Amino acid sequence: MFLDVLMRRNPRFIEAAMALHQSGELPPNSYVLDLDAVERNARHFSDKARSLGMKTFAMTKQVGRHSGFCAAVKRGGIDRSVAVDMDCAISCHRAGLRTGHLGHLVQVPRGDAGFAAAQLKPDYWTVFSDQKATEAAAAAAKCERTQNLLARIQTEGDTFYRGHEGGFAAEEVAKVADFIDTLDGAAFAGITTFPALLFDQDSRKVVPTQNLATLSRAAEALAATGRDQIEINAPGTNSSVILPALADAGATQCEPGNALHGTTPLHAIEDLPEDPAVLYLSEISHHHGGNAFCFGGGLYIDPVFPKYDLKALISSTPTSAASALTSVEVPDYAAIDYYGMIDATGPIKPKAGDTVVFGFRGQAFVTRANIVGVSGVSTGSPRVTTIEYIFGRPTGWPERALT
Repeated sequence: MFLDVLMRRNPRFIEAAMALHQSGELPPNSYVLDLDAVERNARHFSDKARSLGMKTFAMTKQVGRHSGFCAAVKRGGIDRSVAVDMDCAISCHRAGLRTGHLGHLVQVPRGDAGFAAAQLKPDYWTVFSDQKATEAAAAAAKCERTQNLLARIQTEGDTFYRGHEGGFAAEEVAKVADFIDTLDGAAFAGITTFPALLFDQDSRKVVPTQNLATLSRAAEALAATGRDQIEINAPGTNSSVILPALADAGATQCEPGNALHGTTPLHAIEDLPEDPAVLYLSEISHHHGGNAFCFGGGLYIDPVFPKYDLKALISSTPTSAASALTSVEVPDYAAIDYYGMIDATGPIKPKAGDTVVFGFRGQAFVTRANIVGVSGVSTGSPRVTTIEYIFGRPTGWPERALT
């Protein structure tokens, strides 16, 4: 789905990645990042958010918290991250992004609260319950800090991904704010939800969920008690073109993830300001029964669209031409993605060692893929920066085979 956009808008990146693979500098099973484009995207996004008075925290999970990605985002004007979990926060902190927001997608475990308060010192820390608020406050108080807490709120009819439910009753938000303010080490800072926006298949637009209206009503209830200067964190399917609608709804914080590499669902169907800046690279391994098999490990297709004819570019030389496209079958989600399969009896005749390029809207952090930074695409002198695994540490490829 996203390969078409890559071929049209960033062909030099595709060709650079293929050339680096063919020269032995880039391994298969790799999410490859165009760091020049990431920096441009971050700058455009942060400038737009700043003009609307919104704080920006970068989500890095989709590209495995790659240290070069974090550095490019920082050069583009975003110096803080939103962390999925503690491991994500630590990876980004190590790479130079301060922790802007912690605890939302995954609450901070009790045993990690002390480390989070003392070492990460997040600007904002989301809590789902009285107990989690108490843990965060106690950890901050021990460090002689006052921690800004965001209350995750919800009400009947709000949207949740299954397995991500939780939060305070929105109808009780004023009491929640008062309770948090009674805790030594804590201050009520605002409210949050997820997702506030989602891509709608029928209209092919990004639309607000009921959650965004829940935030607005809760903000009004808080304002009625005198709390009219609160933070409103409204993440979900962010791109720069969506920011005015979020600001109009009262949001003060935004958290771009896929926008920073041009792979939100809307990027697949409209030309948005952010350029596509990530691809998945593999290699033909062997043949069997009329099929060519390419290495897997990162064949994760984020199901934001219905199933479609998955295609890849296959070539022994750098190309972004449509003549190199062919369909690829990948294993079902219930199976391990050791390989993808290509019909070798058709017009494309893959050879062992050929480069295979996909255009995924990735979630690299849930795979066993490498994450590779490439700089210099924009100047015609591409080079590999670092090859890392999903927690932003170098893999040492190919020397790892010798240790």
